Amino acid sequence: MQNKKRLMFGLLTAVLILSFLGGCSNQIPHKRPKAEMGVLDLTQWRLDEEVIKLDGQWEFYWNQLLEPLDLKDSGAQKTGYIDIPGSWNHYTIEDKELSGDGYATYRLIFKTEKNRRLGIKIPRIFTSYKLWVNEELIATAGTVGKSRRTMIPQYLPQVALFESQQGENEIVIQVSNFYHRSGGILESLITGNENQIIGLRDRSIAYELLLFGSLSIIGAYHLALFLHRKKNTPPLYFGLFCLFIGIRTLLVGERFFIYLFPEFNWEIAHKIQTMTFYLGVPLILMYFKSVFPNDFHPNIAKTVMGIGIAFGGLVLFTPAKIFTIFNPAYQVFTFIVIIYIISTFIKILHRKEKGIELIIVGGLALILTSLNDIVFLSIWMNDHSSYFLRSLFRTGSLSSVGQLVFVFANSLVLAKKFSNALEQEEVMTAQLKEINLNLDELVIKRTEALEESREKIEYQKLELEKANRALQLLSLKDPLTGLWNRRHYDDTIQLEWNRTLRHKRPISLMMLDIDCFKEYNDCYGHKAGDECLIQVAQAIEGLFKRASDLVARYGGEEFIVIMPEQGKDEAIKMAHLVRKTIEDLNIPHKCSSVSLWVTVSIGVTSMIPHVDCSPKEIFLAVDEALYQAKAAGRNQVKFL
Repeated sequence: MQNKKRLMFGLLTAVLILSFLGGCSNQIPHKRPKAEMGVLDLTQWRLDEEVIKLDGQWEFYWNQLLEPLDLKDSGAQKTGYIDIPGSWNHYTIEDKELSGDGYATYRLIFKTEKNRRLGIKIPRIFTSYKLWVNEELIATAGTVGKSRRTMIPQYLPQVALFESQQGENEIVIQVSNFYHRSGGILESLITGNENQIIGLRDRSIAYELLLFGSLSIIGAYHLALFLHRKKNTPPLYFGLFCLFIGIRTLLVGERFFIYLFPEFNWEIAHKIQTMTFYLGVPLILMYFKSVFPNDFHPNIAKTVMGIGIAFGGLVLFTPAKIFTIFNPAYQVFTFIVIIYIISTFIKILHRKEKGIELIIVGGLALILTSLNDIVFLSIWMNDHSSYFLRSLFRTGSLSSVGQLVFVFANSLVLAKKFSNALEQEEVMTAQLKEINLNLDELVIKRTEALEESREKIEYQKLELEKANRALQLLSLKDPLTGLWNRRHYDDTIQLEWNRTLRHKRPISLMMLDIDCFKEYNDCYGHKAGDECLIQVAQAIEGLFKRASDLVARYGGEEFIVIMPEQGKDEAIKMAHLVRKTIEDLNIPHKCSSVSLWVTVSIGVTSMIPHVDCSPKEIFLAVDEALYQAKAAGRNQVKFL
């Protein structure tokens, strides 16, 4: 009875952990509007408050690479409708099923109730694409072509921003694939307002980097332990497994590695991703065998290792188009190994050993998340439109989370073993002192070794904390004023510059500097200075109501405002309004050489972008204008 309770406790804990982690993911609820006959009505959905998957029936043009203008031509022949997400494998045309090879154009009309700036989160698409919204090309990955020779594959999840219009909006996607067994759009595209979509991707990247950093540090630590004590094999298998899953984390989900190196060879990246999975299965079994050597049969372990190495060799020496055919077979093999591990865990529970529950809970978390990934990446999910399966399995990168739970559980067990070993060491030391006082020097050396080991553990903890703090600094908001920070300004000015360049529209920039702010801090103190900054920031932000305007704290007492599609006259008018508004706040400044109240100097510039200039030039212009305003006596506006 007690063993059954322990097993139930382990299963319940694993399920709760995975449910919590799944709830913290970036997945959106599956009950959302579906496109029908190529049309998705979003007029009743609040895109300013929630994000929507663009799932359902899209128009499908097989063996046609069409641009938006081509679709208006009567020569475009629609093949039919296809469900997204899902591959075009097994799509039937004239009683003939398609394979993964080929190219096609997808089209969706979605309706919105008003004009607004939206973003679209694009997943990996198999295996190259070009995407237009309202006849504007906003995203590409790889090179689309009509043959293996003319196309270049690439997985590049990304975010693209666009201006939606009231009523009908059009999305057109060209897709080609001659490298993977499955072709098409296998994952959901997501749309929402600009901040939500950018935040969705930033949170996903931060989350995956946290997993990568944690797993890499833990893996390297255990490999270091093995190098110092090679007879102890569990750290070897455990460390390699951690590193493999850590590397895989950068190549799945948001694929941050490809984001950093967009020209990285798709074939090599796919090989690395698959290899980590193929070799991870025998490594985890070997780890369990090294921890429980009497429970896992050695011949079974050798067989699993041999099969894993054989499939790894297949990945190494064949292209993705070939080795991906064998993925279903290896997934079935993995499922059999998981059943074997679970059945062995149940037998181990009967021994009532201390610490077994935690190891099994961690193992169950890893197994359940691995099963999730296997199903999500299986042919049933990729080649068939199963809304039921996709409602249950909504992401293909949970195994990294399971690995983290597994590592945490095993760390607790190792910590307990370390504590027990330390207590035993103290008892043995006392006994040795009683037997032979001449062994004092040896005892001192052993104690120093233990202290050094503790220091190494503390060092690893500090390094992990540093990594966590570094991730937390990747915020887009200024913590004092609540405005956007300089990092977000740098990203936005490039986007707005490119957009106004395409449409040949003006863009204006305004830079503000609080006059005599150093004297204000010296006179009233830094706390009052922070309150002054907050008041000024709130006043500036309150004047800019357009969704496309961006107010940011550039640094110290400087603020900067991006005003897309605003010309010189409008920009100067807004600058004078800002200057007067700040002065009318009547914030006392008895130490100012300009006024009895806090004032600002403002520089303004405006231009229509062209291909021979860059955002840096407009910034230098507004910076010079601000300098002239301060040089001319401050509390005034200068245009350059």
